[in-house]
This record gives sequence, structure tokens and C-alpha cells, in this order.
Amino acid sequence: MREREVEKKLILEVKKRGGLCEKWTSGTVGWPDRIIILPDGKIGFVEVKRPGGKPRAIQVHRHNILKRLGARVYVLDTPDDIGGILDGIQTT
Repeated sequence: MREREVEKKLILEVKKRGGLCEKWTSGTVGWPDRIIILPDGKIGFVEVKRPGGKPRAIQVHRHNILKRLGARVYVLDTPDDIGGILDGIQTT
């Protein structure tokens, strides 16, 4: 399975929950791929990887910046984790 396929499944599941799954294009490297916005103002960030893929050092650094600011940040490398990630965002 490719990263793009994992990302497509994420987008579909977010839409099923009535949310938005927007691509983050900040102009600088290392930020998570997607901003997830769910009903009731629930927001999280998702870095999408191919199965078994891991974030690069710059990505870990950026994720830590967001976490220090109180944001929810997830790394998704398998479609099986999508439900748990979205549940985590919705319970913030």
C-alpha cells in the first residue's frame, strides 16, 4: 500500500464524520500533511506515511512544536489506525 492510498482512506473517513481533511501547504518543510477539522471545532494534525514509514527528524521537530502548543498530532501509517486517530481528535 502506498502513502497516497492511506491518505485517500483518511480523507474519506473524515468526510464520513462530517469534517474537513485539508492539505497543509505552509511553504516550509516538515509540517504534518493534513489538518483535520471535525464538528464542534475539534482540530488535529496528521502526518501520513506508507505502512511502516516513520517521520524524518525535521517532521518530529515540527510535530513537537505543535504538541508544545497543545495541538494533537498523529502519524498515520495504516488505515486500521484511522478510526482511533479520529476518535482522539473528537475527544479533545
